[in-house]
Amino acid sequence: MNSEQFKGTIEFIFGDLLTEFDEGEEYAFYEFGPKIINRIGYSTNITPEIIKQAAENNVDLIITHHDAWDFIFGMKEECHSLLKEHGIGHFFVHLPLDYADFGTCYSLFKALGINELIQKSTHYKGRSLPGIGEFEIPLTFEEINGKMRSVLDEDVKSWKNSEKLIKRVGIITGAGNSTSNIRDALDAGCDVYITGEKTLYTLQYAQFVGMNLIVGSHTFTEIFGMSTLSEKLKEQFGYLDIINLKEEHIE
Repeated sequence: MNSEQFKGTIEFIFGDLLTEFDEGEEYAFYEFGPKIINRIGYSTNITPEIIKQAAENNVDLIITHHDAWDFIFGMKEECHSLLKEHGIGHFFVHLPLDYADFGTCYSLFKALGINELIQKSTHYKGRSLPGIGEFEIPLTFEEINGKMRSVLDEDVKSWKNSEKLIKRVGIITGAGNSTSNIRDALDAGCDVYITGEKTLYTLQYAQFVGMNLIVGSHTFTEIFGMSTLSEKLKEQFGYLDIINLKEEHIE
């Protein structure tokens, strides 16, 4: 796959979502690598450690959900320097992946064994609305909490604020810590709200309204979307070698 084929495939996969969000802010392709791409490494975040890991594994292109954040001062410049040094390209895709039919929210539902989706996560008036799905057979809070720990392979945080069984689930992967997000899940009749970040206000509001709450990490609630995107690229170019660049559970 050459770089032009990659860009064309991304346009095909995401369609209008690329025109809905700004290039450079929400997605971009830094062409620091070879024109011919045979090996892709994926992760949620781009960091100097990820780039070094990619170089050790002879990766041609790193694809991530996040770019290096400007407010992590100096890291984007360091990442670009390392990408150029090792001759590795980088593509990141943020909000388009969050709201794609196959994206971060859908992929976490699938990983949890939820196949009935009622509402996909969408962008509305500058904020995210949760994806909504239902288990075929309701679970106890303890059972879904165990599923989250197993799927994310990390020690998630959870608050049981209701005794109800869990059938309807609301999810915003990553930074879904707003009380507005919890209110949206409450209004949609969800029995539990799942996200990847929390604040004091998240916990207080969930307790106040009786919403069961499970919080994984930002990184590992979103990695499944990157895995699905990698699979879609593999479907188009079967010879691609895809590897998961491993991130630490630091959150």
